[in-house]
Amino acid sequence: MQKIPLSIIDLHGDGYHLLVDVVLFDQPFKMVLDTGASKTVLDKNTLLNAGITEERFQITDILSTGLGTNSMQSFTLEIPLFKINGWQRERFQTAVLDLSSINYAYEQMNLEPVVGVVGGDILRPYGAKIDYQKEQLTLRSRKLK
Repeated sequence: MQKIPLSIIDLHGDGYHLLVDVVLFDQPFKMVLDTGASKTVLDKNTLLNAGITEERFQITDILSTGLGTNSMQSFTLEIPLFKINGWQRERFQTAVLDLSSINYAYEQMNLEPVVGVVGGDILRPYGAKIDYQKEQLTLRSRKLK
């Protein structure tokens, strides 16, 4: 079991977001922990700005839903090593979308941008437990059976 520190940010009376520190492509980022997201998703523009070339993205035929639209072009990307504190996965396949609306909202609240959201494809199989009081996420090292 890996115990991962969470940052809980107040969205100025509009709820809370849980943030985790991650390392992708040997670079540190912040991600939102999203229990309602089915998949882990990264922001295309943040990746491009971090030097990840567009050639690494694989286009998909799937149009993503959510984030106020049902026609957003999506991509996939294999991350050689995806780290959330001491928890890590090699060759992790993730979706890539334009999440600029999230980062624009964060900017309006003077919050740091995020590279994406950690979704159910990590949270469910690895038995995620969120402890709001301790501000901690626990993930199993191995998938649940």
